[in-house]
Amino acid sequence: MQPGPPKWRRRSEARPGEIVQAALEVFAERGFAGARLDEIAARAGISKGALYLYFETKDDIFRAVVREAVAPNLDVVEAVLAQATLPFPDLLRMVFARIVQLIGTSRLGAVAKLVIGESRNFPELARVWHDEVVSRALTLMSGAIARAQARGEVAPGDPRLYAFSIVGPILMGVIWKETFVPVGAPAMNLEALVRQHADTVLLGLTPHTEAGA
Repeated sequence: MQPGPPKWRRRSEARPGEIVQAALEVFAERGFAGARLDEIAARAGISKGALYLYFETKDDIFRAVVREAVAPNLDVVEAVLAQATLPFPDLLRMVFARIVQLIGTSRLGAVAKLVIGESRNFPELARVWHDEVVSRALTLMSGAIARAQARGEVAPGDPRLYAFSIVGPILMGVIWKETFVPVGAPAMNLEALVRQHADTVLLGLTPHTEAGA
Protein backbone atom coordinates (compact mmCIF):
# COMPACT_ATOMS: atom_id res chain seq x y z
CA MET A 1 0.00 0.00 0.00
CA GLN A 2 1.34 3.39 -0.98
CA PRO A 3 1.74 5.83 1.93
CA GLY A 4 -0.67 8.76 1.99
CA PRO A 5 0.44 12.24 1.04
CA PRO A 6 2.40 14.10 3.69
CA LYS A 7 0.38 16.39 5.95
CA TRP A 8 1.92 19.53 4.51
CA ARG A 9 0.66 18.74 1.00
CA ARG A 10 -2.99 19.39 1.83
CA ARG A 11 -4.89 21.85 -0.32
CA SER A 12 -3.47 25.33 0.19
CA GLU A 13 -6.93 26.91 0.30
CA ALA A 14 -7.69 24.88 3.44
CA ARG A 15 -4.66 26.17 5.31
CA PRO A 16 -5.97 29.51 6.66
CA GLY A 17 -8.79 27.69 8.44
CA GLU A 18 -6.39 25.07 9.78
CA ILE A 19 -4.08 27.81 11.06
CA VAL A 20 -6.99 29.50 12.83
CA GLN A 21 -8.04 26.26 14.54
CA ALA A 22 -4.46 25.50 15.55
CA ALA A 23 -4.00 29.04 16.88
CA LEU A 24 -7.22 28.79 18.89
CA GLU A 25 -5.87 25.74 20.68
CA VAL A 26 -2.43 27.25 21.27
CA PHE A 27 -3.84 30.55 22.54
CA ALA A 28 -6.18 28.69 24.88
CA GLU A 29 -3.32 26.61 26.29
CA ARG A 30 -0.45 29.13 26.33
CA GLY A 31 -2.08 32.54 26.44
CA PHE A 32 -1.29 35.22 23.89
CA ALA A 33 2.17 36.13 25.17
CA GLY A 34 3.20 32.47 25.51
CA ALA A 35 1.89 31.38 22.11
CA ARG A 36 4.68 30.83 19.58
CA LEU A 37 4.19 31.06 15.86
CA ASP A 38 6.29 27.98 15.20
CA GLU A 39 4.01 25.92 17.47
CA ILE A 40 0.91 27.25 15.71
CA ALA A 41 2.47 26.39 12.35
CA ALA A 42 3.45 22.90 13.52
CA ARG A 43 -0.08 22.15 14.74
CA ALA A 44 -1.48 23.38 11.44
CA GLY A 45 0.89 21.05 9.59
CA ILE A 46 2.83 23.77 7.80
CA SER A 47 6.19 25.47 8.12
CA LYS A 48 6.59 28.74 9.95
CA GLY A 49 7.52 30.34 6.64
CA ALA A 50 4.28 29.12 5.07
CA LEU A 51 2.33 30.61 7.97
CA TYR A 52 3.63 34.07 6.98
CA LEU A 53 1.99 33.64 3.58
CA TYR A 54 -1.37 33.97 5.33
CA PHE A 55 -0.72 36.07 8.44
CA GLU A 56 1.93 38.71 9.02
CA THR A 57 1.77 38.88 12.83
CA LYS A 58 0.40 37.07 15.87
CA ASP A 59 -2.11 39.92 16.24
CA ASP A 60 -3.43 39.11 12.76
CA ILE A 61 -3.86 35.48 13.74
CA PHE A 62 -5.75 36.44 16.89
CA ARG A 63 -8.12 38.64 14.85
CA ALA A 64 -8.77 35.68 12.57
CA VAL A 65 -9.42 33.42 15.56
CA VAL A 66 -12.04 35.81 16.92
CA ARG A 67 -13.67 36.49 13.55
CA GLU A 68 -13.64 32.95 12.18
CA ALA A 69 -13.64 30.62 15.18
CA VAL A 70 -15.36 32.58 17.96
CA ALA A 71 -17.64 35.31 16.61
CA PRO A 72 -19.61 32.93 14.34
CA ASN A 73 -20.90 31.23 17.50
CA LEU A 74 -22.95 34.38 18.03
CA ASP A 75 -24.91 33.45 14.91
CA VAL A 76 -26.52 30.69 16.96
CA VAL A 77 -27.51 33.12 19.71
CA GLU A 78 -28.68 35.66 17.15
CA ALA A 79 -30.93 33.05 15.53
CA VAL A 80 -32.58 32.39 18.89
CA LEU A 81 -33.04 36.08 19.67
CA ALA A 82 -34.58 36.63 16.24
CA GLN A 83 -37.59 34.54 17.26
CA ALA A 84 -39.61 37.62 18.12
CA THR A 85 -42.87 35.72 18.67
CA LEU A 86 -41.53 33.86 21.71
CA PRO A 87 -42.41 35.26 25.14
CA PHE A 88 -39.35 36.86 26.68
CA PRO A 89 -38.98 34.30 29.54
CA ASP A 90 -38.87 31.46 27.01
CA LEU A 91 -36.48 33.41 24.81
CA LEU A 92 -34.11 34.15 27.68
CA ARG A 93 -34.01 30.54 28.82
CA MET A 94 -33.29 29.38 25.27
CA VAL A 95 -30.46 31.89 24.94
CA PHE A 96 -28.96 30.78 28.25
CA ALA A 97 -29.12 27.15 27.17
CA ARG A 98 -27.35 27.96 23.90
CA ILE A 99 -24.66 29.95 25.67
CA VAL A 100 -23.95 27.11 28.09
CA GLN A 101 -23.79 24.70 25.15
CA LEU A 102 -21.28 26.93 23.35
CA ILE A 103 -19.14 27.27 26.46
CA GLY A 104 -19.11 23.51 26.88
CA THR A 105 -18.32 22.63 23.27
CA SER A 106 -15.91 25.39 22.24
CA ARG A 107 -12.88 27.27 23.57
CA LEU A 108 -14.94 30.44 23.99
CA GLY A 109 -14.30 30.62 27.72
CA ALA A 110 -10.56 30.12 27.33
CA VAL A 111 -10.30 32.95 24.79
CA ALA A 112 -12.38 35.23 27.05
CA LYS A 113 -9.99 34.51 29.91
CA LEU A 114 -7.03 35.22 27.63
CA VAL A 115 -8.43 38.64 26.69
CA ILE A 116 -9.22 39.56 30.30
CA GLY A 117 -5.81 38.47 31.52
CA GLU A 118 -3.68 40.04 28.80
CA SER A 119 -5.62 43.12 27.70
CA ARG A 120 -3.40 45.53 29.66
CA ASN A 121 -0.25 44.37 27.89
CA PHE A 122 -2.02 43.72 24.58
CA PRO A 123 -4.88 46.25 24.31
CA GLU A 124 -5.51 45.27 20.71
CA LEU A 125 -6.84 41.93 21.99
CA ALA A 126 -9.48 43.71 24.05
CA ARG A 127 -10.35 45.97 21.13
CA VAL A 128 -10.91 43.07 18.75
CA TRP A 129 -12.86 41.08 21.36
CA HIS A 130 -15.05 44.08 22.14
CA ASP A 131 -15.79 44.93 18.52
CA GLU A 132 -16.35 41.40 17.26
CA VAL A 133 -17.95 39.70 20.27
CA VAL A 134 -18.92 41.83 23.28
CA SER A 135 -20.45 44.78 21.45
CA ARG A 136 -22.38 42.50 19.12
CA ALA A 137 -23.68 40.32 21.98
CA LEU A 138 -24.82 43.32 24.00
CA THR A 139 -26.55 44.82 20.96
CA LEU A 140 -28.41 41.57 20.31
CA MET A 141 -29.52 41.21 23.92
CA SER A 142 -30.43 44.89 24.26
CA GLY A 143 -32.55 44.69 21.11
CA ALA A 144 -34.43 41.64 22.40
CA ILE A 145 -35.09 43.39 25.71
CA ALA A 146 -36.31 46.55 23.99
CA ARG A 147 -38.74 44.51 21.89
CA ALA A 148 -39.98 42.74 25.01
CA GLN A 149 -40.49 46.11 26.69
CA ALA A 150 -42.56 47.26 23.72
CA ARG A 151 -44.77 44.19 24.22
CA GLY A 152 -45.12 44.95 27.94
CA GLU A 153 -43.14 41.86 29.01
CA VAL A 154 -40.20 43.67 30.60
CA ALA A 155 -40.31 46.56 33.04
CA PRO A 156 -39.15 50.03 31.92
CA GLY A 157 -35.42 50.60 32.15
CA ASP A 158 -32.27 50.94 30.07
CA PRO A 159 -32.13 47.80 27.86
CA ARG A 160 -28.34 47.94 27.70
CA LEU A 161 -28.00 48.02 31.48
CA TYR A 162 -30.46 45.14 31.72
CA ALA A 163 -28.26 43.26 29.25
CA PHE A 164 -25.20 43.80 31.46
CA SER A 165 -27.14 42.50 34.46
CA ILE A 166 -28.24 39.41 32.55
CA VAL A 167 -24.81 38.51 31.15
CA GLY A 168 -22.72 39.31 34.26
CA PRO A 169 -23.26 36.11 36.30
CA ILE A 170 -22.62 33.95 33.22
CA LEU A 171 -19.30 35.70 32.66
CA MET A 172 -18.44 35.10 36.32
CA GLY A 173 -19.23 31.42 35.82
CA VAL A 174 -16.87 31.30 32.83
CA ILE A 175 -14.08 33.01 34.78
CA TRP A 176 -14.58 30.57 37.64
CA LYS A 177 -14.43 27.59 35.27
CA GLU A 178 -11.34 28.76 33.39
CA THR A 179 -9.37 30.36 36.24
CA PHE A 180 -10.20 28.78 39.59
CA VAL A 181 -11.28 25.21 38.81
CA PRO A 182 -7.85 24.37 37.28
CA VAL A 183 -6.19 25.32 40.60
CA GLY A 184 -8.47 23.22 42.78
CA ALA A 185 -11.69 25.19 43.28
CA PRO A 186 -14.91 23.15 43.11
CA ALA A 187 -16.45 22.95 39.67
CA MET A 188 -19.32 25.28 38.84
CA ASN A 189 -22.45 23.73 37.34
CA LEU A 190 -23.12 26.29 34.63
CA GLU A 191 -26.41 24.73 33.64
CA ALA A 192 -27.73 25.03 37.20
CA LEU A 193 -26.33 28.55 37.43
CA VAL A 194 -28.15 29.80 34.35
CA ARG A 195 -31.41 28.11 35.33
CA GLN A 196 -31.38 29.79 38.73
CA HIS A 197 -30.19 33.07 37.26
CA ALA A 198 -33.02 33.03 34.70
CA ASP A 199 -35.58 32.64 37.49
CA THR A 200 -33.97 35.45 39.47
CA VAL A 201 -33.57 37.93 36.63
CA LEU A 202 -37.03 37.31 35.21
CA LEU A 203 -38.55 38.01 38.62
CA GLY A 204 -36.86 41.40 38.58
CA LEU A 205 -37.62 42.23 34.94
CA THR A 206 -41.30 41.30 34.98
CA PRO A 207 -43.55 44.39 35.22
CA HIS A 208 -45.28 44.54 38.59
CA THR A 209 -48.84 45.76 39.03
CA GLU A 210 -49.23 48.40 41.69
CA ALA A 211 -51.12 47.19 44.75
CA GLY A 212 -54.77 48.14 44.57
CA ALA A 213 -54.59 48.89 40.83
